[in-house]
Amino acid sequence: MINAPKLTLPKVVDIPQLLFKPPTAKIPFYKPIVVPPSDLRPPADVEPQKTEQPTPPKLNIPVLDFDVPIPETAVVITAVTTAVVAVATTTVTQSLFEPIKKKVQKFLQGKINKWKEKRKARNLASSPE
Repeated sequence: MINAPKLTLPKVVDIPQLLFKPPTAKIPFYKPIVVPPSDLRPPADVEPQKTEQPTPPKLNIPVLDFDVPIPETAVVITAVTTAVVAVATTTVTQSLFEPIKKKVQKFLQGKINKWKEKRKARNLASSPE
């Protein structure tokens, strides 16, 4: 009798099947905009309302006979406030940064002068006389 090798296989592992659900997304939607037709007219029996706009106050310059419109109070207040804040900020920052600027300039000028002296000394030492 021939001794043939015996092959023993492991037991089959039961792998559970995965259920795949495709991803979903919330798609944005917009309410449709209703655009009136270009030839839209009011009905025949309706009359349009007439609203009167108050005339803006004007300043008359008599020598030139010229009317200058006077701006609204809110516009004048905004312009004055902006101007005051700009001038105050400029004044304060100038007084703060002026000493710093002078010190930085002095420091940099000292460094430049030292560099020039070293360069001059090096040129004198390397030049044959």
